[in-house]
Amino acid sequence: ASTLTIICHMLVYNYLCISSCFLCYGHRETIGGREQSPYGPPYRWLCLCCALHFTRNMHSKPSGSGVENMLFYTITEGKEQVPISYFTALKKNGLHPSDPRLKDCMEKLREAVKESVGEVMMDKDLFHRCVGGNIVLLIQAFRKKFIIPEFDLFVQKINEIYEKVQKQSDGKVADYIPQLAKFSPELWGVSLCTVDGQRHSVGHTKQPFCLQSCVKPLQYAIAVHESETEKVHRYVGMEPSGLKFNVLSLDDEDKPHNPMVNAGAILISSLIKPHSNKAEKFDYVMEFVKKMAGQEYVGFSNATFQSEKETGDRNFAIGYYMKEKKCFPLGADMIDALDFYFQLCSIEVTCESGSIMAATLANGGICPITGERVLSTEAVRNTLSLMHSCGMYDFSGQMAFHVGLPAKSGVSGAILLVIPNVMGVMCWSPPLDRVGNSVRGIHFCQELVSVFNFHNYDNLRHFVKKQDPRRQDGDDRNKSVFNLLFAAYSGDVSALRRFALSSMDMDLKDYDFRTALHVAAAEGKRHKFRLILHLFGHFFIYLFIFKLMTSKQVQLA
Repeated sequence: ASTLTIICHMLVYNYLCISSCFLCYGHRETIGGREQSPYGPPYRWLCLCCALHFTRNMHSKPSGSGVENMLFYTITEGKEQVPISYFTALKKNGLHPSDPRLKDCMEKLREAVKESVGEVMMDKDLFHRCVGGNIVLLIQAFRKKFIIPEFDLFVQKINEIYEKVQKQSDGKVADYIPQLAKFSPELWGVSLCTVDGQRHSVGHTKQPFCLQSCVKPLQYAIAVHESETEKVHRYVGMEPSGLKFNVLSLDDEDKPHNPMVNAGAILISSLIKPHSNKAEKFDYVMEFVKKMAGQEYVGFSNATFQSEKETGDRNFAIGYYMKEKKCFPLGADMIDALDFYFQLCSIEVTCESGSIMAATLANGGICPITGERVLSTEAVRNTLSLMHSCGMYDFSGQMAFHVGLPAKSGVSGAILLVIPNVMGVMCWSPPLDRVGNSVRGIHFCQELVSVFNFHNYDNLRHFVKKQDPRRQDGDDRNKSVFNLLFAAYSGDVSALRRFALSSMDMDLKDYDFRTALHVAAAEGKRHKFRLILHLFGHFFIYLFIFKLMTSKQVQLA
C-alpha cells in the first residue's frame, strides 16, 4: 500500500510540475510558484527520493541550483569552503581570466577580495553569486565538452613541442626594414585559442610585433566581407605565383596572381572603402581586426610605418607597374593604396591576440571569446583556401604537403596558423629562412601535425599513430568502468561528483554485472551508498518498481 501511495505521488507530481530528476531534488527551479524542470518536457519522471522529498516538503523551496552545487563541490573537492585561489583550476580547462565571457564573474570575485580582510574564502553562497551568469560555460568546461576535452594534457604536449623547437638556432632576422632588425633572435612565443575560447600561451607571448604580411589574409577577408567575391576577383587572381612575394609580375590577364603576394595586397588595399579617406579606411580595418582579436591588444607602430615607406622602393615599383597595366579600379589612387598597405603591415599584435584572430577564422568568422560574428562564412572560406595554397611564399606547396593547414607568414617572424573548426595558433620568432618564413615557426607547425592528426588529410578513424585531442580519454568504456567502480570502492566522493558532472553513465557494469551501487553497498560505505543512491539511484528504483508492479504479488486491479 505504501509503495502504491508513493507511485501515486510520483504520477501526480509529474502531472502538476513536469519535473525531472537529472540531479535529484536539488536540480529544479521554481517557475511561476511551482518547482519545475529547467530541462523541459522531455524529462518527465521523478525518482523515489524526489517523491519522498516532495511529500515531506511540499511548500519548501530548493536552496540554490543542484548543478551549481555539483560544480562547486567538484572544484572544491567536497569542501564547504576553500581559498578563492582554488578557482585558478579554470585554467586547466583553458578558460583565461581575461575572457569577456567571464567578465561579470571576475568582477564579483574582485569585489569580494576588496571587501574582505585577509584571504577570501569561497563558499556556496559566494560561488552562486559569482557564477550565476556563467554556469553554462563553466559546466561545459568541467564536463569536458569543449573541442579539446583534456586541455591540460594537450598543453603539456604543446609545451614539449615548444621546448624542442626552441633549440633551433638557424635563420636570420630581417634587416631590409630597419625596425625589424632591432628584435632579438632569442624571442620565441606560441599562443593558441580554440573555437570554444580555450587558450594557452608559452614563451614571449606578450611582446608586441607587427603583422607585416600576416595582415594580407585579414584585409582580403574584409574586402570579400564588404563586397562580393566576384567583384574582388575581377582585380586579383587566385592562383599561386611560383615566384617571390615581391616580384614585379602579373598573370596572363594582367592581374596580381593572388591576394597573398605584395602586388595582390596593394591592389586589395584600393578596394576597401574606396570612397573614404585614408584615416577612415585605417580606422575601419583596425575596428575589424580588434573585433577578430576579441578586443585584446591591437596597436600600431608608427616607426615601422615610416620605415616601410622609406625603404619601400620595390613596393613603389610594383605599384607603378600595376598602374601602367591599369590594374587598379577607376578612381583609385595608387600612392594612397600604397600608404594604406604600409599602414596595415604596421599593425601590432601579440601572440595572444593574434591567436584569437586565427581562432576567429577557424570558427567561421565568429570570435570565440565574444561570440560576435565578425566575418561572413564566404569570406572565411575563401581566405582559408588562399592561405592554404598561397600563404607561405615559395614554401606554400611544401607547407600544404607536410602540414596540410591554412597558414600565413610575415617577415616579422610571425606565422598565423588555422586549424579549421578546432583552433587558431600564432607563432612568433624573428629569425627567418631563405624564403622569409620563421624557422622556429615552420618547425613548430611540422611538429604539431606529426604529434596530432590535424593535417587536413589525416584519416580520423584509422590513423592510430597520431593523437586526436578532440577525443576524450574517458570515452574508453573499460577505463570508465574501472574509474567508476574504484571510486565507489574507495569512497572517493569527489571523483563520484566529477563523474556525475561529466554525464558519465552511472549504470556501467563490469564483467560480473556489478555497478557502482553494488560495490558501495558491498563495502559497507553507507554514506557513499546514500550519495550514489541520491544522485544516480533512480534507475535502480525504477527497475525495482517496474518489477514490483509486474509481479504476480501486486494486483492493481
